[in-house]
Amino acid sequence: MLAIRAPIGVSRCLNSRRHARISAAPVPGRLTLPHALTQLKDTAGHRDSIACRAAQQDEAPPAPTPALVGEDSAAFDLAKQSPKSWALFVVLLTTVLGALYVVWIQPGTGLADDYLGTLESLAGSSEATMALILLVFAIAHSGLAGLRPKGEELVGPRAYRVMFALVSLPLALVAIVFFINHRYDGVPLWNVRDVPGVHELVWVLNFISFWFLYPSTFNILEVAAVDKPKLHLWETGIMRISRHPQMVGQGLWCLAHTLWVGTSFMCVASAGLMAHHLFGCWHGDRRLKAKYGDAFEAVKARTSVVPFAALADGRQQPPEGWWWSEFARAPYLAVTALTIGAYFAHPLMQAASYSLKW
Repeated sequence: MLAIRAPIGVSRCLNSRRHARISAAPVPGRLTLPHALTQLKDTAGHRDSIACRAAQQDEAPPAPTPALVGEDSAAFDLAKQSPKSWALFVVLLTTVLGALYVVWIQPGTGLADDYLGTLESLAGSSEATMALILLVFAIAHSGLAGLRPKGEELVGPRAYRVMFALVSLPLALVAIVFFINHRYDGVPLWNVRDVPGVHELVWVLNFISFWFLYPSTFNILEVAAVDKPKLHLWETGIMRISRHPQMVGQGLWCLAHTLWVGTSFMCVASAGLMAHHLFGCWHGDRRLKAKYGDAFEAVKARTSVVPFAALADGRQQPPEGWWWSEFARAPYLAVTALTIGAYFAHPLMQAASYSLKW
C-alpha cells in the first residue's frame, strides 16, 4: 500500500503534540538533564504548532474577484462577425469620405475654406484660431453627446449617430489639418529634438496614448451605425486602469507632442484638448449615471480617473492574469498595428495637410 503523508507543517504539528503526551513530568523541586531536554523539545514543538497554524492561515484561498456590473470591453468573437455587416461598413465609410471631400475638403469649392476663413478673421493669430477651432468642436461634439437621449427618442439611435458623425467629423478634420500645418507657429519655447533619447521617449508615449484613446471605438460597427449604437458601461481592460482612458491618452499624446514641438502654438493646442477631455470626465460620468444609475455607481466605486489609483488602493480587484486575458484581443492588436502604421505614414499625412493650405 502507498503511505499517505501529511504536509510537512502538519506533520511537525502532530509529532510535537504526540511528543508532549508521552513526555514524563519532572519531579517537583528537581530538574534533571533529561527533563530539561524534554522541556526544550516541548517548547520547540509548541513553536512548530504555532508556525503550522500560521502557515495554514496564509494558504487560505484568495478573495473571489467581484462579478462584473459593466460590460467586458474589447471582446471580439470572430464567429459572431457578419461579412455582410463589414461589407456595409466599408461601403458606408467610402461613401461618407467621398461626400466629405466634395462638400467640405475640395479646394475652391469645399465649405471648410469659408469656415476656417471666418475663424481666422475673428482670431487674428494661429494660436487663437486653434483655440476657436477646438472650442467649436467641443461645443458641437459634447453638446450633441449630451442631447443624445432626446435625439434618439426623436429620430432613432442610428439616424442620430449619422447626424452626430456628419457634424463632428468635418470639424475634427479641420482641427487636425490646421494643427499639422501650424504646429511650429508662434514663439519657440524649447528645442530638445536633438537630445539623445527624446525621440524614443516621444514615440513610446505616443504609442501608449493610442491604447488609452481607443476605447471610444471598441465596437467600430456602431460608429458607422451598422450595429445599433449604444452608450456602453465598459468595465474591463483599460477601464481597470482608468475610468476615463481617453483623457489619459490625450494627456500622454499632448505631453509627447508638446515636448517634441516646443512652441507656443503647441501649448495652446494641448491646453485646449486637455480642457475638453477634463470636461469630458464629468460629462461622461453624468451621462452614464443618468442611463445606468446604481450600476454606474458600482463601477465608479471600484475604478478611478487617475491611472492605476484604484488598482493601488485595492478598490479594483482584477482576476489573475487579466493583463493577458483582457488585452491580448483582436481590437487591441488592431490598434497596435494601426498606431505603428500611422507613425510611418506621418510624411503622407503631412503632405496631404500641406496641400490643403489651411
